[in-house]
Amino acid sequence: MWVAGWLAMLALVATGSLMPSSGLPDVAFPGADKLQHGGGYAAMSAYAVMLFATRRARWTAAAGLLAFGIAIELAQGAFTVDRSPELADVFANAAGIVAGLLAARTRLALLLQRVDRRLAGAREQDGRAG
Repeated sequence: MWVAGWLAMLALVATGSLMPSSGLPDVAFPGADKLQHGGGYAAMSAYAVMLFATRRARWTAAAGLLAFGIAIELAQGAFTVDRSPELADVFANAAGIVAGLLAARTRLALLLQRVDRRLAGAREQDGRAG
C-alpha cells in the first residue's frame, strides 16, 4: 500500500511534467517553478525515507528519483511541443531530494512503521474479539 502511494506520487509528477503548459496555472513569480520542483521532489524523497528503512535503500531511492527527474526533463524535450528541458529544473529536483533525505534524521522517518504497527495491532485485536 505504501509503495503504491509513492508510485502514485511519481505518476502525478510525470503527468504534470508532460502535460501541455497551457493546462498548468501561471507561475506567481520568476523562479516559482523551481520551488515547485524542489518541493515536489522533497516530498517524494521524504516519503522514500519513511518507506525504506536502510540507508542503502534510501540512497538508492534518491538516485532513482534523480534519474527520474532527468528522464522527465529529457521527455519534455522529446515528447512535448511547448515544454523544454531545463538544467535548472534538475538542480531544483536534486536540492529537493537532498532536503527530503534530511527527514531520515527526524521522527518523520519512522512514521509509516508506527502506522503499520498500529494497524497490525488493530487487526490482532479484531481477530481476538471475533
